[in-house]
Amino acid sequence: MNPFQITNFASAAPLIFALVLFIILIISFRSRAVVFCQYLKTMTGVQLKPSAVRRVYKEAGKSGVREMFLDLMIRQDLKDGPLRVPSDLAPSDEIEVKVRTNA
Repeated sequence: MNPFQITNFASAAPLIFALVLFIILIISFRSRAVVFCQYLKTMTGVQLKPSAVRRVYKEAGKSGVREMFLDLMIRQDLKDGPLRVPSDLAPSDEIEVKVRTNA
């Protein structure tokens, strides 16, 4: 009796299970760009195509995608116009408010 011989469904079940897990792994790796683009649109309003993310990732890796993301965020912020800075708060009050909200 060979331990690697598949004679019935019970002996094939672990192999089938491993194959299903492998297919899920491949699908999850292929869908990373799609999920990133959906997240980016939901959180920031910036719309990208997954093919552009894949291309940048192939060319420059993680750092390239990070730079593209930061560039898009800066462009989106510039589109929204200048930030309104309250002038009635003293600098010490601003720091105290920031510390309270982060704690």
